[in-house]
Amino acid sequence: MNIPVRPPQASKPPQTCRAAGFLDEGGLDGEGSVQVHLDPSVKLGTAKVFAIYGKGGIGKSTPSSNLSVAFAKLGKRVLQIGCDPKHDSTFTLTKTLMPTVIDVLESVDFHTEELRTEDFVFQGVEGVMCVEAGGPPAGTGCGGYVVGQTVKLLKEHHLLDDTDVVIFDVLGDVVCGGFAAPLQHADRALVVTANDFDSIFAMNRIVAAIEAKAKNYKVRFGGVIVNRSEGSDQVDRFNEVVGLNKVAHFPILDAIRKSRLKKATLFEMEATPEIVAVQNEYLRLAETLLAGTEPLTPKPMKDRDIFDLLGFD
Repeated sequence: MNIPVRPPQASKPPQTCRAAGFLDEGGLDGEGSVQVHLDPSVKLGTAKVFAIYGKGGIGKSTPSSNLSVAFAKLGKRVLQIGCDPKHDSTFTLTKTLMPTVIDVLESVDFHTEELRTEDFVFQGVEGVMCVEAGGPPAGTGCGGYVVGQTVKLLKEHHLLDDTDVVIFDVLGDVVCGGFAAPLQHADRALVVTANDFDSIFAMNRIVAAIEAKAKNYKVRFGGVIVNRSEGSDQVDRFNEVVGLNKVAHFPILDAIRKSRLKKATLFEMEATPEIVAVQNEYLRLAETLLAGTEPLTPKPMKDRDIFDLLGFD
């Protein structure tokens, strides 16, 4: 769907968290925390909300987009929100790099009443609604502010009233309180990891962030998605120690790499046996998440302890 966007106008600089009134340094989310606290009156309604995290470059957008399609194929009305300034979370769904929420807000000088739904929402494969939050230029603002504004816009335009599932695809493994903001809306947080030390090391830090948020919000850990990995022995070892479980496993397949190049979800690829197996794994994961996963309360490890746990002697 080709949505026209108004040409840029003179705009206000993106607000920082402190200027927007969202910055809290009271340590509610852990000792020494500096977190973004969103407007508590803004709720996501009755939708099941999932926030997907993982090490930068691990391939979160592929699981996010294919999981969105799987939910849609199960008859659910799905909204995927990309939370990366690169705004590439949804391009396999929409076949384009969409304008971001921050783009369209700037184009109307932050007068939200001038925005239309089609200015920032595109319809993708299987009817999945797609939004890219975007973000301020590097070093100039806070992604948490943009997430908050995105949710407010969705509420103002009543786009959440009839939504069954919301997926936040979140930027990397940054420690910024702003990019932890989706955890304030989510029911379950999922982490995408590979079966290697660096990915698991990053996952451990994400686990700590999720557990900090769980002290004050409803979010709970939903499980681990193993991606781009033939095996999962290292992930399984880590999970057993900290109290996590694996909810899905996607192998290294050239067809998955090609799907990104073709700007296509895996459900649009030629139905070879290996692709059908991956499609079925996404459908199984979607069914599992809809049925409701047990809330996990993992205990993250000390950074140095991971060196002793993983690897070979």
